[in-house]
Amino acid sequence: MDAMEVLFERYSYRGAYKSTPVPRGHLTQIMEAGLAAPSGCNTQTTSLIGLDDAQLISAVTAPLDAPEFASSPAAICVLTQHIPGYDDVYFNVQDYAAAIENILLAVTALGYASCWVEGMVTGDREIREKMSAALGIPDDYELVAYLPFGVPEEAGPRAKKKPFEQRAWFNGFGLR
Repeated sequence: MDAMEVLFERYSYRGAYKSTPVPRGHLTQIMEAGLAAPSGCNTQTTSLIGLDDAQLISAVTAPLDAPEFASSPAAICVLTQHIPGYDDVYFNVQDYAAAIENILLAVTALGYASCWVEGMVTGDREIREKMSAALGIPDDYELVAYLPFGVPEEAGPRAKKKPFEQRAWFNGFGLR
């Protein structure tokens, strides 16, 4: 797939995964793609933990109570650190969002499917703490997202996007 095909092929997959293993080389490539994302003031606030051990994936996803995530043969946990770029301005949210998009595109390019799981992780302190404990994450890092991936059991539904004309303009708001 070329880059434009990957952009339009990517979707959020929320189903079960086949047991087909993800080669460590693919997991590494996908993580490298995430770390290649831009970073505000080059603070590089995003770190990643790649998972390809079924027992660990099961332990990490247990607090989420989402069996479809536990069925994935691989996953990436996205961590952030609160490091100021300049004048007490922080870019860590932008940094990890860019890294996640790169990861999702790399996942798609290699023929897998994934879903950006953030609200379930960051929205419940107890869940985040249990997941972080299973991974040995130190206190100066925050777990912000869980990205399960693998070969999907079946093609998932695609979200309907609003028409281009409702969300994009040229040379000013609402202008054609």
